[in-house]
Amino acid sequence: MARKTAEDDPLAPVTLAVGQEDLLLDRAVQEVVAAARAADADTDVRDLTPDQLQPGTLAELTSPSLFAERKVVVVRNAQDLSADTVKDVKSYLGAPAEEITLVLVHAGGAKGKGLLDAARKVGAREVACPKMTKPADRLAFVRAEFRAVGRSATPEACQALVDAIGSDLRELASAVSQLVADVEGTIDEAVVGRYYTGRAEASSFTVADRAVEGRAAEALEALRWSLATGVAPVMITSALAQGVRAIGKLSSARGGRPADLARELGMPPWKIDRVRQQMRGWTPDGVAVALQAVAEADAGVKGGGDDPEYALEKAVVAIARAARSRGRA
Repeated sequence: MARKTAEDDPLAPVTLAVGQEDLLLDRAVQEVVAAARAADADTDVRDLTPDQLQPGTLAELTSPSLFAERKVVVVRNAQDLSADTVKDVKSYLGAPAEEITLVLVHAGGAKGKGLLDAARKVGAREVACPKMTKPADRLAFVRAEFRAVGRSATPEACQALVDAIGSDLRELASAVSQLVADVEGTIDEAVVGRYYTGRAEASSFTVADRAVEGRAAEALEALRWSLATGVAPVMITSALAQGVRAIGKLSSARGGRPADLARELGMPPWKIDRVRQQMRGWTPDGVAVALQAVAEADAGVKGGGDDPEYALEKAVVAIARAARSRGRA
């Protein structure tokens, strides 16, 4: 979810949308445009890329108008502006025009940092749009999407949706919209399964679940489906690592109620119950073997091997065998 500065007025003279999550960046821009058009339906919106904003262009766009029209000027990929255009923008920041809102969309990072610093120095409103690389962040995003439209979804349903769709926020947001439009009442895991079962079976987390449960054949089938449908190998190794680490954490934790363990281990209570079911065949040595298999697979898919698919298959088989290590002891 985008994070905003405390002084959050979409019609502030300058808004910075900073980050690399495209959906959040677009929403930050849309929020400003919507606020401007709510104030003036005839607001003129100019959405420009760096090649369209040449030296002098900003001065032309922000010059006084006989009709004093409201205007929103959006500058995409502001980190890529030429040095001369950056000078123009910095000059404008010192004396922004009335009835004009400038939105600078910036990737963050070192490139173009001078422009970011200049905008922050004059007190620009800032909307942080960081890339959501962690599954927990995407889960929080899905929950927020349901809350934003006043609908209820169970924790299991939210997790199932993330597992099924993956890391693309646009697809996650679209899936929430579809479920909200089609389903009445609370949305549960069964509903998500009916809508997205094919996607769920192809997800990286399904591969991991089947592997840590010792179901090698099903894990391999899910793996091949995942790769065939375009799931990135690094996403699969990440899911495998999370699955094995969860087994290790819970097996070494003190007994207790799911809620207590959830706080101790940083997992939601429903996940505690799921991992408890998955860990029945595991031993400490099995966890160690599985973690080594994941590490080797991770190296293999990141350039350390000639065949990422084979590296993943080898890891899945090793994890599934480790999951049954107690039974062979």
